[in-house]
Amino acid sequence: MKVIRISKTEWQGGLDKARTGYGLYGPVKEGQDDHAFRPLAPGEFPDMSYKNSKMSPKELVHPQSEPMFQYNLNPADPDHDIMREIAKDATAKAVIGIRPCDADAFLLVKRNFDTPIYRDPYWVTAFESFTKIGFACNQACSATAFCTSAGSGPFHDAGLDVLLVDTGESYLAKVVTDKGQHFLDVCGFSAPAADAASQIESLQKKAESTIASSVNTDKLKDQVTTELYDAPFWEEISFACINCGTCTFSCPTCWCFDIQDETKGKQGVRMRNWDSCMYPLFTLHGSGHNPRGTKVHRVRQRFMHKLKYYVDKYQDGIQCVGCGRCIRLCPVNIDIRKVCNMMNGYTACSCAVS
Repeated sequence: MKVIRISKTEWQGGLDKARTGYGLYGPVKEGQDDHAFRPLAPGEFPDMSYKNSKMSPKELVHPQSEPMFQYNLNPADPDHDIMREIAKDATAKAVIGIRPCDADAFLLVKRNFDTPIYRDPYWVTAFESFTKIGFACNQACSATAFCTSAGSGPFHDAGLDVLLVDTGESYLAKVVTDKGQHFLDVCGFSAPAADAASQIESLQKKAESTIASSVNTDKLKDQVTTELYDAPFWEEISFACINCGTCTFSCPTCWCFDIQDETKGKQGVRMRNWDSCMYPLFTLHGSGHNPRGTKVHRVRQRFMHKLKYYVDKYQDGIQCVGCGRCIRLCPVNIDIRKVCNMMNGYTACSCAVS
């Protein structure tokens, strides 16, 4: 494990050097108590005092609205009625300060957008253009975080190129990939940290001990899908839901989208916009049939997708990194931890009819 020590007095100078080769992104304060990941203007630096952002940085790779094609409907134009792809920005970028759970979430989503038989060029181009400089959590970001039982953790480095650890007077930069090493080289950060391994291990154990919340997932893969689907608790879970979609938009692993043509006069753009499985229009067929036409159907779909269908398809954990955003932001207090434990511990009624 290679670790570089970065003095905080050298931090901003190094980032300024990186601006010559990278577009920099990072957490900036918005409003009284929120942060968002935005491009950093010259002279602007990531706010490394933040705990976590209300919205995850998934929009850097999967924007809320993304133009895909443009077209015109003017018969006098030789290009009329032809879809022209809008060029994507593939220049090198670096996102500074991304939390481990959010970086891990990109890997879960990648399974959908970058497969052996299909690659979404929009998502993949954006994903590959970023060098991800992570920022370990020295303590739980909130009481709702349960990352350590969801396959992630406060010092997890999956999906990262560098993991920064705050020691007070300096950052320890754990080099995870060659891409990360290149970024540190451009910044001019090269001072080795000989005693870093034990220091990181100690801080990691301390951080993990502050994660007080957890979920049980050990029985999910063995649950019978149809029995979970027909379980009696879905009515109770969905009762308070108002289908606002806050859970899906704030979730770093949700990827639902819709594609629409927006035309003004004779000019048009084909857009990809975030959508939500919580909305009835999302699954409305052209025939008028809607396979998830009720609230119960939609709430069940959200949890079955994350905690059963995903588990069955990939055999590698749940489609959740335990950031706890959906719990904090849900206006009616629906709690994925409670639902997960209900699904994990469910036993179908075996009442026989004689």
